[in-house]
Amino acid sequence: MARRAVEQELSRERILEAARHLFITKGYRAISMRSIGQHLGYSHGSLYYHFKEKAELFYAIVVEDFNHVATLLNQAMNLPPEEGMSRVEQLIIEFIRFGLDHPYQYEIMFMIRDEELLAYCRAEQGRCFELFAGIVRRHMKEEGYVSEDWQSVPLTLFLSAHGFISYYIQDKVRFEDVKQAALTHVKVLSRSL
Repeated sequence: MARRAVEQELSRERILEAARHLFITKGYRAISMRSIGQHLGYSHGSLYYHFKEKAELFYAIVVEDFNHVATLLNQAMNLPPEEGMSRVEQLIIEFIRFGLDHPYQYEIMFMIRDEELLAYCRAEQGRCFELFAGIVRRHMKEEGYVSEDWQSVPLTLFLSAHGFISYYIQDKVRFEDVKQAALTHVKVLSRSL
């Protein structure tokens, strides 16, 4: 098949989808550009048209997943919260929902231990936290919280949500399976504020 035909058929999106699946199911170290190409039915050389190396491909997946979370968090803050919930509670619930309903992506985004890969995730983790913290701070200002809490409370809420996800993610449960526990967790957090 001519190179131009391969480039037209093998889209960046198809590569990202296949690589995400393989990284999740087999692990980053076990996957090569060659194995991704084989999975897609193409030579590994055709992947290099889109990505210079496996690490760049991994980073593209991470960025895409963090952009998805940012969209979800912004949507959560632009919609009226569910009855009996504040906007911040809704924000935390949506973050927990994402983590439990997308466990493999969440693990890659927030729980990866590989030093090489962690370097790719740190900037995006920071960007995600700053979005989360900015939304919480805005709500705190509107609700009249004292400014001394504006720095510490967002981190406390973020880490608490992450802890909840980390605890349940190992059991591979969906959000709906632990929704009541998540709501209780978030309400207890809110009361402590």
